[in-house]
Amino acid sequence: MASYTKREAQEWAWQNLKGQWTTVMTPFTPDDQVDEDGLRRNIRHIRALGTRGGGVTWGMGEFWSLTREERLRVMDIAAEEAAGKWPIAAHVTHTSYKEAIALAKHAENAGFDLLIVAPPYIVARTENAVVEFTKTIAEQTNLGIMFYNSGQFGITMSSQGLQRICEIPNVVGVKEASVNRELSIATHVTLGRKKIISTPFDWIYFTGKQLGFNQQVMFANTSDWRFDQPGRNHYVQFIEKASRGEVDTEFYDLYIRPVATISDKWWAYTAQKFGTWPATLCKYWGELMGMAGGHVRQPLTPFTPEEKEAIKNELKAINHPIVVK
Repeated sequence: MASYTKREAQEWAWQNLKGQWTTVMTPFTPDDQVDEDGLRRNIRHIRALGTRGGGVTWGMGEFWSLTREERLRVMDIAAEEAAGKWPIAAHVTHTSYKEAIALAKHAENAGFDLLIVAPPYIVARTENAVVEFTKTIAEQTNLGIMFYNSGQFGITMSSQGLQRICEIPNVVGVKEASVNRELSIATHVTLGRKKIISTPFDWIYFTGKQLGFNQQVMFANTSDWRFDQPGRNHYVQFIEKASRGEVDTEFYDLYIRPVATISDKWWAYTAQKFGTWPATLCKYWGELMGMAGGHVRQPLTPFTPEEKEAIKNELKAINHPIVVK
């Protein structure tokens, strides 16, 4: 539970946004309800991997498919499981600024530590519109905000636009997920000393080492619970060290690169097939690791049995610690 004031948000972020943060999916039951028990088990499983914090109702949490009541319930469950001992962040983006503010206030009252805000999809197509929208949300909450820069929301902010976003007092940083390496690097170089910049892809640590900057938090991805199991958390170990400036290439090549290669292949395949967040891949992969997943909601569709078998066989071939055989 956040214990900082609005003016202290940036300092809180410097001290607490470190290491590996996760993105939690929203599992569904066969009758298309939120799997509340499964969500609780998943959070406990992810915490056991050594993650520093987590986010709910994000892209991989299928926020766009949830009703308002479901989004609120997922927040409440996450807050209960975190119990003030595991920092949590809520994604509150919405097309309606009133709904976004309501979600932000609920997160704050439930005990969340941080918010993530992205452009209001569908309508916003100018950087000025995105800046003003973010400012409106920020003015109505005491929580710090990480801005989410991704073309999935219909606009990718430039480094200059991100600088304007970061001038909003309680915006503490940017999740720069544009998939544009030049933009990610430019954002780190121009804003990284004043705000927390995080690119959710492993390459940023190797590039940062070459260029002289260091990313202090992986905020946030699904690689922890797709790559690791409790007692075998090589990915979390690598990110923890890399976030302190210790980029262990040999460790990465030995323990992580083989599974990352498979992940990258199927991530690209899934994104091309569905044209959006690869939630289909992440849910099935999570089930292979023993987590609750269930189906994806429309307009996404599941993998075919043949696709599932191919993924499973590739992971078996590298002795990945999947539970489902």
